[in-house]
Amino acid sequence: MSTVIKVEVDERMGVEKSIRKFKRMCESAGVVREYRNRKEYKKPSIKLKEKTEAAEKRRKKSLFKVRRGRKI
Repeated sequence: MSTVIKVEVDERMGVEKSIRKFKRMCESAGVVREYRNRKEYKKPSIKLKEKTEAAEKRRKKSLFKVRRGRKI
């Protein structure tokens, strides 16, 4: 991933707004997500297990929402 994020600080937009803009740009570019992923090494088997558990959790959540919306 080679993304250059550059924010110019000028008179109209102060330092605080520039920092907020920089944080938003980093979040949208996926810099924070990439950092968290690279923070520690996970074996491929553990990654797969977490991925399937997350999918199961999403499936149960959506099923619960559907059932909750029905009238008996």
